[in-house]
Amino acid sequence: MDELNQLILQRRDKLEKLHKLGINPYPYHFDRTHTSQEIIDQFQDLNEKGVSVAGRIMSNRQMGKAAFFHLQDMKGKIQVYLKKDEVGDTEFELYKLLDIGDIVGIFGKVFKTRTGEISIFCQKLELLSKSLRPLPIVKEKIEDDHKVVFDPFSDKELRYRQRYVDLVVNPHVREVFIKRSKIITGMRQFLDQYEFLEVQTPILQPLYGGATARPFVTHHNALDMKLYLRIADELYLKRLIIGGFEGVYEFGNDFRNEGIDRFHNPEFTQMELYVAYKDYAWMMEFTENMVSQTAHKVLGNMKIKFQNQTIDLTPPWKRLPLFEGIKEYTGIDISQMEEEALRNTAEDLGIAAENSWGSGKIIDEIFGEFVEPKLIQPTFITDYPVEMSPLAKKHRENPRLVERFEPIIAGKEIGNAFSELNDPLDQRERFEAQMNLRAKGDEEAQVLDEDFLRALEYGMPPTAGLGIGIDRLVMLLTDSASIRDVIFFPQMRPE
Repeated sequence: MDELNQLILQRRDKLEKLHKLGINPYPYHFDRTHTSQEIIDQFQDLNEKGVSVAGRIMSNRQMGKAAFFHLQDMKGKIQVYLKKDEVGDTEFELYKLLDIGDIVGIFGKVFKTRTGEISIFCQKLELLSKSLRPLPIVKEKIEDDHKVVFDPFSDKELRYRQRYVDLVVNPHVREVFIKRSKIITGMRQFLDQYEFLEVQTPILQPLYGGATARPFVTHHNALDMKLYLRIADELYLKRLIIGGFEGVYEFGNDFRNEGIDRFHNPEFTQMELYVAYKDYAWMMEFTENMVSQTAHKVLGNMKIKFQNQTIDLTPPWKRLPLFEGIKEYTGIDISQMEEEALRNTAEDLGIAAENSWGSGKIIDEIFGEFVEPKLIQPTFITDYPVEMSPLAKKHRENPRLVERFEPIIAGKEIGNAFSELNDPLDQRERFEAQMNLRAKGDEEAQVLDEDFLRALEYGMPPTAGLGIGIDRLVMLLTDSASIRDVIFFPQMRPE
């Protein structure tokens, strides 16, 4: 029998002993008065006063008829001192049946030990949940005034699969997700001050659209129809602008049937915003202000550290047209090239252009390979070719381009925005061009949505739209190297 199974059996044996003692190892509630951090922060007022705390045992040191152990709650850790003479025989027997990982409630008085550690002198002990599986305990000690960690729970694969364990034994991971929540809250507050309306649109859709991606497909039994998990919120949010709302946004999960890497997860979170009577120039200024102010609210600074790089989010951000960026980093002007010349140029640059790729896809690959990774400081890449942007309005000065931008920071785009196309006839032609690409084998080309075209025919005002990848923004603001570090439960292969 391996060691893990033996430890589990020992814990189950203790569980049986608890039942024989008449102790319910899984009671219904506990009245807590303070968190660990509140006791530490309010020590001057709470010294020698009674409190009740609850949390998980993370260390345990018994010394005859006395013991010290650390209790961990969401706010931190606090030490508990337990003495047999104080709690009595029954509760001391309960203590001896406890393990690291058990969740307990403590009633006691606050005091400070001879070494100066704020602690609780236990007067009553209550078991709240018996842990039947041992935690991978992280060991720490102080060497030369520095904390040294031994045996960390650091296996990435295991941490992502067992996020519940990761959150228990790696408190810094919890801090990432607390910041994630604060980032979303900060963005909401920024959006709400403009009186934009937060809405919800369908996740299951009869047609998918609003992005270039392959969808997940499902079947609705009652209606006997194929449905798709949405790849973007865009087309439904635009329907609301058509319906008379002048500013709508949604924080929602989208789903794309694509590869998994450190920047991509099949399920991800986006914030999409649409504002009537505005254009992409207005939206650029809005975007840099929203991101920088959210960073300042959460981190206290617009200058951040990301993967050993200092990034300054202070507006204004650099504006760089797409073709100028490609020329700057490759030395080649592709702005006037047709598809065959683009394909040859890509081949010369070492990019194997597939037969199904149109001009837009080839340009996107060149940009992604040679330009995007070089853009570390915040940069708006602007003015894309029409072929790359079937939902964007044609550029007012150059009909071969569209009014589109992508904000790129630390070598990766975090969003996408347009002056939205509101000409229904032009939109139909763009959709038809996308369908031609699908016929050539491009599975990510967009589909023609007749209901959306019908909605456009009723009239949509000039509109600016923006999508921000929340997971990538959180990566940036928490200095996280992988998207899996900022998603509680990322997609994994079966064990």
